[in-house]
Amino acid sequence: MINITLPDGAVRQYEAGVTAMDIAKSISEGLARKVLAAKVNGQVVDSSRPITTDSTLQLLTWSDAEGKSTMWHSSAHLMAEALESIYPGVKFGYGPALEGGFYYDIDLGGRTISDEDLRKVETKMAELAKANNPYERREVSKAEALDYFTQKGDEYKIETIGELQDGKITFYTQGNFTDLCRGPHIPSTGFIKAIKLTNIAGAYWRGNEKNKMLTRIYGVTFPNQKELDEHLFLLEEAKKRDHRKLGKELELFTFSEKVGLGLPLWLPKGAMLRERLQAFLQKAQLDLGYLPVVTPHIGNVNLYKTSGHYEKYGKDSFQTIHTPEEGEEFMLKPMNCPHHCEIYKASPKSYKDLPVRFAEFGTVYRYEQHGELHGLTRVRGFTQDDAHLFCRPDQVKEEFMKVIDLVLYVFNSLSFTEYTAQISLRHQTDRDKYIGTDENWNLAEQAIIEAATEKGLNTVTEYDEAAFYGPKLDFMVKDALGRKWQLGTIQVDYNLPERFDLEYIGADNQRHRPVMIHRAPFGSLERFIAVLIEHCGGKFPLWLTPTQVKILPISDKSQAYAEKVAELLKKADIRAEIDDRGEKIGKKIRETEIAKVPYMLVLGEKEAADNKVAVRRQAKGDLGAMEIEQFITLVQEEVINRKSFE
Repeated sequence: MINITLPDGAVRQYEAGVTAMDIAKSISEGLARKVLAAKVNGQVVDSSRPITTDSTLQLLTWSDAEGKSTMWHSSAHLMAEALESIYPGVKFGYGPALEGGFYYDIDLGGRTISDEDLRKVETKMAELAKANNPYERREVSKAEALDYFTQKGDEYKIETIGELQDGKITFYTQGNFTDLCRGPHIPSTGFIKAIKLTNIAGAYWRGNEKNKMLTRIYGVTFPNQKELDEHLFLLEEAKKRDHRKLGKELELFTFSEKVGLGLPLWLPKGAMLRERLQAFLQKAQLDLGYLPVVTPHIGNVNLYKTSGHYEKYGKDSFQTIHTPEEGEEFMLKPMNCPHHCEIYKASPKSYKDLPVRFAEFGTVYRYEQHGELHGLTRVRGFTQDDAHLFCRPDQVKEEFMKVIDLVLYVFNSLSFTEYTAQISLRHQTDRDKYIGTDENWNLAEQAIIEAATEKGLNTVTEYDEAAFYGPKLDFMVKDALGRKWQLGTIQVDYNLPERFDLEYIGADNQRHRPVMIHRAPFGSLERFIAVLIEHCGGKFPLWLTPTQVKILPISDKSQAYAEKVAELLKKADIRAEIDDRGEKIGKKIRETEIAKVPYMLVLGEKEAADNKVAVRRQAKGDLGAMEIEQFITLVQEEVINRKSFE
């Protein structure tokens, strides 16, 4: 007999070899009908896999993220089966689950597929799903796997198998389709009730631009049509809020192939929005004792070899700069922390000097594959709201908690009210990918766990998500459409101070090693602004928006009064523009609404005579006539209170 510990702490005994599905049935037949997969000792597996030793068990349903992921990965296999039925000879690359669905990269052998063709594939998938075929796992030898896909003529699978170790290769079969796959999968195709293939794109095999371009088909499935319909509605809303679309319409940023892919150009309005965000955080940092620093855009390659970044990422992600001096090698700055370590080291430190908090809005550069670039969320040059805190070991938890407060202040000021703090730790068994001692890692992990607990954060723990030099606390923010974004990170690092030989003189007059805390509440300005645009649909809070007021004179007779009002608003530090085009007032109002300007002042001869302004509010309409000073007070109070976007 073996002991099975359930999430509520209850322990049940079963015979060795029992499956998660057997256990689900022993609890409730209704529960068993919902089980998509299982988490055994922290690992997601098929619900049909035998359990042979004492284990912890979580039964995964559609309500669990891992349950959704398992179903979406299984749906990728179902789509592959449908494609193979319709397009004989199709070859397959990778078909993973995503956070909101799945995709499969395919080679159609010169054939093309259209949006109309996707409907045929959907119909075939629905037909195959109704057959309720089980997903069956089978362990195979490397020779057998190679033989199968050689006969099938699928060079992509053959290449993948060539890198795998014998004894660790599995096939999954459902219906007439067999695929190379680690799994896990749902019990059968019948769990898939509602299907939508959403998009067709191109993707290089293995993300390498030197390889063949494959066709990537995206899709999503649900256990019922109602949830799919709701999801598709949110997708349409997401299209309206797409930061790339709104960024162009609101004249915030642009890209130029001549400048370079993934290198955003900030237009005046976008630059003003960006600078206002930066000023907002800079003031908060100065109030908390942060010291501003500035570092160059490049660094000697030895700097990044010392930090360990070059060995970890250099060849794939960072751009080397060769100079005329033989043997001299620089890199575009991929991160700010090594530079800040050198600033710390520039002068001796006493225990009385700590903590030292260096802050910089530092632009860094990392090479991303062409196919991975996406608006402002995935770029090659971006500005981090970076800070590094150097403190004594006894100060770590307190400093970490202060940083949590700062991150939450930023989120609350911009109406990101739903978030989860992800405690990102090392892989539980594979420790080779990290630098530093177990002792230091344990201290760092414990500090993060204790700080998050004492702050009462809603946390989840994820293994194998730590940085290579230390664990971290990542904030997963939910936007207005319920999508999750990783914004803001705090990391505890005992390793870089060791690698850079950083010291301070303690109260005992001996040399000691400081602890380093990395933090970035925004993460990067580019990504944060992209998420903010989509969260608020371009309707920024008044304190942040580039143009707060649009002044709309009804005719040329009101132009002089409009200029007087604009000057008064400027003196009150209110950002206003005059629309002096010879258009009808109705058109001006409509276009100002589309431009998402929070306030508009309609000025005619009556307003000029009464020394008043007719006020309209974005999405609320006419607020009536006001004295100019009354309107100025209204705007200033809203800015001071940092009211959210409407």
